[in-house]
Amino acid sequence: MLDTYREIETPEGVELRLRVAGPVVRSLAWAIDLLIRGGVYLALASTLSLLGKFGWGLLLVALFLIEWFYPVLFEVYRHGATPGKRSMGLCVTHDDGTPVGWSASMIRNLLRYVDFLPFLYGFGLVSMLLHPDFKRLGDIAAGTRVVYREAKQNAVALPAVEARPPRFSLGLEEQRAVIHFAERANALSPERMEELARIILPPTPSHSASAVQELHATAGWLMGKKN
Repeated sequence: MLDTYREIETPEGVELRLRVAGPVVRSLAWAIDLLIRGGVYLALASTLSLLGKFGWGLLLVALFLIEWFYPVLFEVYRHGATPGKRSMGLCVTHDDGTPVGWSASMIRNLLRYVDFLPFLYGFGLVSMLLHPDFKRLGDIAAGTRVVYREAKQNAVALPAVEARPPRFSLGLEEQRAVIHFAERANALSPERMEELARIILPPTPSHSASAVQELHATAGWLMGKKN
């Protein structure tokens, strides 16, 4: 497969499409996080050094806590994304697409130091290049993957028509087609809209109204629009 989309079916029967992230974009996200941590370390060192040996002791404790828990806290409490990942549009999820939890995040980040061997994430890079989902060793052990975050889409306003139920039952695909038809009301000419609507709803003696208006009314009803 040339794309990096992976289809996952949830226990409820809903199919999710996740786009896994490759080594390059993940490296850029890691570099951004490294710069952020470096800035924090520098600021702490400049401040705590004024306290002498006690300050240096506090600095070592702070370095340990930040280095180990910086990614974990962000991944668990910030929807699977450190600042670096968020800036690159990435996040960490379980293999089934659910949000990453404490245990999985701890495992994948504890094994970062194995991935780092022998230097500059050598093992991790080789693992990502060989794995179909670009997983480093920590991801394999934790059952996680790094994917692109879905961009939020603004809801499309449906035409201002009184909502009415369809004159006959519609299957799931037919319902989607009617809703998509109404969402494209401003993208097509009135003549083209009427032509397409008549294919779906041919005129009958008992239904001589505009097929376009009827489909728009049905779309509003399917979307739960209130009159």
